Amino acid sequence: MGCKSNQFESALIKENLVHNGFSEVKKLEEADIYILNSCSVTHKSDNEAMYLLRHAKHKNPDIFTVVTGCMAQIEKQELLKNDFIDLVVGNDDKLKMFEVLSSGKTCAASDIMTVDKFNYTDLMNTTKTRVYLKIQDGCDNRCSYCIIPFARGKSRSANSDYIIKQIKGFSEKGFKEVIFTGIHIGLWGKDFGKTLLDLLTEVEENTSIERYRLGSLNPHEITDELLSFLKNSEKFCPHFHLSLQSACNKTLNSMNRFYKVEDYLKQIDKINEMFELPFLGSDIITGFAGETDEDFYITKSNLEKSGLTQIHTFPYSRRAGTKGAEMPDQIDDKIKELRADIVKEISRKKYDEFVNKNIGLVKEVLIEKHPDKNSGFLKGLTRNYLSVVLNSKDLNLTNTLQPVKLEKYENGKIYGNLV
Repeated sequence: MGCKSNQFESALIKENLVHNGFSEVKKLEEADIYILNSCSVTHKSDNEAMYLLRHAKHKNPDIFTVVTGCMAQIEKQELLKNDFIDLVVGNDDKLKMFEVLSSGKTCAASDIMTVDKFNYTDLMNTTKTRVYLKIQDGCDNRCSYCIIPFARGKSRSANSDYIIKQIKGFSEKGFKEVIFTGIHIGLWGKDFGKTLLDLLTEVEENTSIERYRLGSLNPHEITDELLSFLKNSEKFCPHFHLSLQSACNKTLNSMNRFYKVEDYLKQIDKINEMFELPFLGSDIITGFAGETDEDFYITKSNLEKSGLTQIHTFPYSRRAGTKGAEMPDQIDDKIKELRADIVKEISRKKYDEFVNKNIGLVKEVLIEKHPDKNSGFLKGLTRNYLSVVLNSKDLNLTNTLQPVKLEKYENGKIYGNLV
């Protein structure tokens, strides 16, 4: 469940178990062990995790259920009160899943706030065409809505030697694209006096990877120096994800975010001017404590006039232990949902407009391993993060970079022809 860091770590968990003699099965009924790598960003994700664990035990009463990830780290002992959970494993412990399973413990969740070193674990294999690489963990910010720092601990970075080695290993296995991920990758290198720009400079100079993509960044972390470097890069995919959270200064201040709307709107314009049709994604939370109708109208208006491509939005979820949970003027759930629906509609229109600007252009597409489920035709991803269904079923093209003309956008899908 959850973020790209969780996806990367799930691949590590799987590899750790397979390396130690386990085999993956497709059906719950055939499994001895069920492992859920949970997310805890919202109550909804917590509820979904509990449903999945309960369902696994119901479907196969003899199965051994393991919950790990952020919910496991935060809830720990509370989770063990449920008879459908057999083992709870914390975020730093989960990368040694075989050792934990062999220990006979019911809970392996060390105090994440005392962990100050990056957990180095090599990922040797992956089923995906594009590979995730976690370069950082934890977060030093204390945004008033967010529980994740208490689930992930303080910021800690992988050193550049490890990252370069991993990328070289991926290149040797034929991967063309790597996605740098973490809980707050903009903090990479802070713990040893380096910056994300320093890392990307080393990646450009010392690896042959053909494409790389960045995970989510806070607006103020995308400096002019970084933008200039990325503009001149032949490897960088022009795909930015800005962690915005609101488009109203009053709400941003309540959230303990350290930037102003007018500054990041200018920055979005600057990125759109510097790059050719860059994909600009963002996050927006609706209905944070104290957000009035007027505050939301400001957010709505600013989002409509922004140069964003797509907005991932969700209603604010109170998390015990955060400042936001204790704030007055909590918003009714129905109002939160209504506001989220309005932002989703803004996002849909912006995405459609962006796609239509790309129709008729020739784009470099990385052909993915898994064809389109409905048609069987190949599909792939442009540098600027558009998924395209191609006019070919030639599996020999898998994992190659091909020039593709984007021909039409129909029923939510983009169709292209190989040039």
